[in-house]
Amino acid sequence: MRDDMQIRRDVEAELDWDARFDSRNIGVAVRHGVVALTGRVGSYAQRRAAEEAAQLVAGVTAVANDIAIELPFDAKLSDAEIAETAVNALKANVSVPANHIKLVVRDGWITLQGQVAQWHQKNAAETALISLFGVKGITNDIGIRPQAAAQDVQTKIEEAFRRHALLDAKRISVQNAAGTITLEGEVHSWQERQQAENAAWQAPGVVRVIDNISVRP
Repeated sequence: MRDDMQIRRDVEAELDWDARFDSRNIGVAVRHGVVALTGRVGSYAQRRAAEEAAQLVAGVTAVANDIAIELPFDAKLSDAEIAETAVNALKANVSVPANHIKLVVRDGWITLQGQVAQWHQKNAAETALISLFGVKGITNDIGIRPQAAAQDVQTKIEEAFRRHALLDAKRISVQNAAGTITLEGEVHSWQERQQAENAAWQAPGVVRVIDNISVRP
């Protein structure tokens, strides 16, 4: 079992290693494997990148991201300008059914609404907006329309777990209730937990994933 001091050193090293943001303005605290990130960065994309970097470190069980966003003066746009740019970004992405998605911008924060057929479309819509100028955050409230029988969904997820090299399928159980997938079990890293959740979302007809998987290094 890795102690908090070891985890903190490795998280700080991982942040220093990642070229997507300036780690000098980011603070790290660790308690019982839970990493708390504080400080400031210049964009929402950098804030997300810092969180992703921390999640890669062995022993991390969760990340609390309290990093503030301080936009450069030339990156500050009005909500109307951000909305226009966001709409164009959704239309330009072939993976996004833009005509089924609506967005609202308030104080630089984008809220996505609507319904799509699959999780990858919901995820693609958010990904298309992460790096836009002026964005301070994204709330993805896009819904997913159920399309498959419950047993088919559960079977497809379990088969996906068996195919993934990082996952021990025997340690994870899958339950499906009207498109809501509940995952239980244990994995050895946050990366494995995230891979299991992503695999569950990929199945057709999944509208929600409740990830109760524990991380035990």
